[in-house]
Amino acid sequence: MKIFNIRRALLTVLLLTVFFSSCYKYKALDFNVSKPEEVAAQEDIDGYPALKSYIDTVKFADFHLGAAVSLGDYIKKGVLYRMVNRNFQQIVLGYAMKHGAVVQADGSLNLDNVNTLIQTAKEAGISLYGHTLCWHSNQNATYLNGLIAPEVVESDNNLFDLTSLKDGQFGDWVVNGASASSIESAAGQNTGSAIKLVTNSNSANAWDMSIKTPLINITAGKQYVVSFFIKSDKAGKGRVSFSADLNNQYPWTDWMNTGNASEYFETKTSWQQVKFTVSDFKTTASSFAMNFDLGYMPGVTYYIDVNSLSVQDKDASSGLESNLFANSDFEAGNINGWSGWGNNSVRELTIDGYNSSNALKMTNPSIVNSWEAQTAYDFTSPFQEGSVYKLSFYIKGSVAGAISASFQETTSYGSDNFPSFNVTKDWTKVELEATVTAADRTRFLFNYGNYGGTLYIDNIALQRENPDLGTQTIEKTAEEKKTIISGALESWISTMVTNCKDYVHAWDVVNEPMDDGSPYELKTGIGKTVSDDQFYWQDYIGKDYAVLAFKLARQYGNATDKLFINDYGLESNIDKCKGLIEYVNYIESKGQKVDGIGTQMHIDINADSAKIVNMFQLLAATGKLIKISELDIGLGGNTQTDNATAQEYLKQAELYKFVIDQYFKYIPASQRYGITIWSPMDSPANSSWRAGEPIGLWTEVYVRKLAYEYVAKAVQENMGGKP
Repeated sequence: MKIFNIRRALLTVLLLTVFFSSCYKYKALDFNVSKPEEVAAQEDIDGYPALKSYIDTVKFADFHLGAAVSLGDYIKKGVLYRMVNRNFQQIVLGYAMKHGAVVQADGSLNLDNVNTLIQTAKEAGISLYGHTLCWHSNQNATYLNGLIAPEVVESDNNLFDLTSLKDGQFGDWVVNGASASSIESAAGQNTGSAIKLVTNSNSANAWDMSIKTPLINITAGKQYVVSFFIKSDKAGKGRVSFSADLNNQYPWTDWMNTGNASEYFETKTSWQQVKFTVSDFKTTASSFAMNFDLGYMPGVTYYIDVNSLSVQDKDASSGLESNLFANSDFEAGNINGWSGWGNNSVRELTIDGYNSSNALKMTNPSIVNSWEAQTAYDFTSPFQEGSVYKLSFYIKGSVAGAISASFQETTSYGSDNFPSFNVTKDWTKVELEATVTAADRTRFLFNYGNYGGTLYIDNIALQRENPDLGTQTIEKTAEEKKTIISGALESWISTMVTNCKDYVHAWDVVNEPMDDGSPYELKTGIGKTVSDDQFYWQDYIGKDYAVLAFKLARQYGNATDKLFINDYGLESNIDKCKGLIEYVNYIESKGQKVDGIGTQMHIDINADSAKIVNMFQLLAATGKLIKISELDIGLGGNTQTDNATAQEYLKQAELYKFVIDQYFKYIPASQRYGITIWSPMDSPANSSWRAGEPIGLWTEVYVRKLAYEYVAKAVQENMGGKP
């Protein structure tokens, strides 16, 4: 009872205290705490509305505020998806709409990701800008190079029976252990067929997947050369083992002719030749079979080019490729292609040729050094280094004597010589050979300064000796390559643009055409080491490659689509800006309309503001739509996020605003297509683009930066919106 009464008394006191306290007005505690300056500043930045809310969409109905995104991040519909949709009117993909991302090994287009993107953007009510149709990087270069690769033509003495494979059937070729196998048309090295084999998920040993050949009949004591071309969808391994009539069924072999034998060869995503000699036969051997063992690794797809599969007697005569001289018998009635110089020598057509036909007539009026009178034939492609070339022709002279012939490069005149040969007054057939020792030889020469008189030459042939024992490797001509690559460009653009035309109404048709070192000229891959995803369309189609690209984009798209040409460094290299404008004028002189010019503007806080203004003035003067297409601003010197200072962030913010302000100051309203922020967020350390640099308007964890505030102010001041 005592405990209960004590508790009741305490409760009564508490209730009375509350009651009487409620009769008095609350008084705040008499002290203040200052808010940290950083917190207050961030709250100010966070208080700005979304960027696009500043845009007067009636007055600026044709303006596009855009952001670049990655496909995976956007279609996940996470934080980035919501941030981008809230702040921007348009998106552009950094990679997913490019040739390398879409074009498959056989040239077909996989548009599943693109269509998912279109549907996602449509649901979000945000427009999609097409990037990019014709560029030299991010290309399926393996496919494109395969289209123009030399054609391998089989010789008549191939011991493989390829009939069933060419008919799309395995026939007597037996596949073991593959998770999938087929004969794929147009998947071979030169659009011929290829054997396609896929290893199982648990494949670990060479013999876990193989294809066995039919028996190959041989003659005891002879050697045989095996060759074929192979590639895989990723790095892989393979070997060839043997069944019956070899002493060693699993020989270590110099598969790639490198001088080093090994258990297996490695495969790549590009075609490569495997070639080796088989000689380890038993004395009683009459036949053998081979196993292409490709089971070393799981989940790898291999392609073996059918047309290149070859087994040949090593003693078989080597084949000669086609004659390199056009009009070799001069029966066309001219000596086109032949020129010459020195010592008042003369070259002309004569009807006094071999067997009373046309011939080349060369006259040297006096004896001098052999190189002081020459007749030349220049080729557009160099002779193949390391190859043997055979020369044959009929010749006679007005007097007996001797002359010579050679290959030459035309800069410092290095040469490879054929043996000298005698000339008589009667027609004589001359047969010579020489090896080309460098890859720069493009000229064939007759040297006859030491011969005083008149020479007659007819039925001349220059042929490369094919090292593949009768199989011919036939190079495509420049015109053939141009036709093939032009067709590939049309296939790509027509399919891509047609697929997207209902939702995509603007494209970067040509990207980064101008050379940095020679800014009035186009880029080229000639003489460069190019990466696996680089392919320079202009090296095959020529200067008109952009003319064709714009023609195709216009033909297969909508009549109202806006078609752009896009390049970088225009704000730092004014000559490059002028060179791009000149190229636009050239494209239009060929009948194709260029709607707009994109200036990428990947810059840093040390950019030259005067040159930025100059660039905008030059671009405005074109009358074209002008787009800042890929704007991002770094802190200079590859400064990383961890090392950035408040002063650098202020300079970055000020430059973002400066660029936007100058765009609106110098680009007339009718020419303003829009501005795209290429990296809305700071770049992660593992990024392929400006890795680790704080280039965005947001941090990596979606916190607005000072740059956001300054961009918001620039948009508000220039586009008059009232959020």
